[in-house]
Amino acid sequence: MKTKIGILGSGGVGQTLANGFIKHGYEVMIGSRDTSKLNDWKEQAGNKGQVGSFQEAAAFGETLVLAVKGTAAKDALTLAGKSSLAGKTIIDATNPIADKAPDSGVLHFFTDLDNSLMEQLQNEFAEANFVKAFSSVGAALMVNPQLGGIKPSMFIAGNSSDAKSEVKQILDKFGWETEDMGPAIAARAIEPLCILWCIPGFAQNDWMHAFKVLR
Repeated sequence: MKTKIGILGSGGVGQTLANGFIKHGYEVMIGSRDTSKLNDWKEQAGNKGQVGSFQEAAAFGETLVLAVKGTAAKDALTLAGKSSLAGKTIIDATNPIADKAPDSGVLHFFTDLDNSLMEQLQNEFAEANFVKAFSSVGAALMVNPQLGGIKPSMFIAGNSSDAKSEVKQILDKFGWETEDMGPAIAARAIEPLCILWCIPGFAQNDWMHAFKVLR
């Protein structure tokens, strides 16, 4: 079992997932351009949590999490360094949200339905194994969500079966049912779920919900 997690991104999603991994027995390093803003997190995390640069976090982690704004994703991976990414599973929690205000609660993307952000990242950093996950729910529900005793569904996609199996094991611990949508091209369908998920939040301030596949 891989026990060292490198998280690229120090915002709410990055810190939430870092805390979740620590809760479940992993060692974590969060990578940031400005490590000083993680002083409080480091104090709370204790000896299971470290902070460093993007490159240091990528080198530390046996498994990586990409948890930055979609517009910053390529830059973060470039700073991490291709040699530190090669051969590793990268859990891609990003969405291609444009720097533009929502229209009636509907987010704008800088991609289209024929070209997902994760496909772009997989093509540019081809030696890594990207798996889309945690992109269709808010940070407050990412780790062991409590939704009336019902396990919500997490949609994943990626080209590596081994990488997806690794992510499924993590999702099992984090209280999710995994719905494998297939290769990386399926991220074209998963990423827009972020738009749908956000509409009740913008319209009704309802952010405590998740998707569920019923059979």
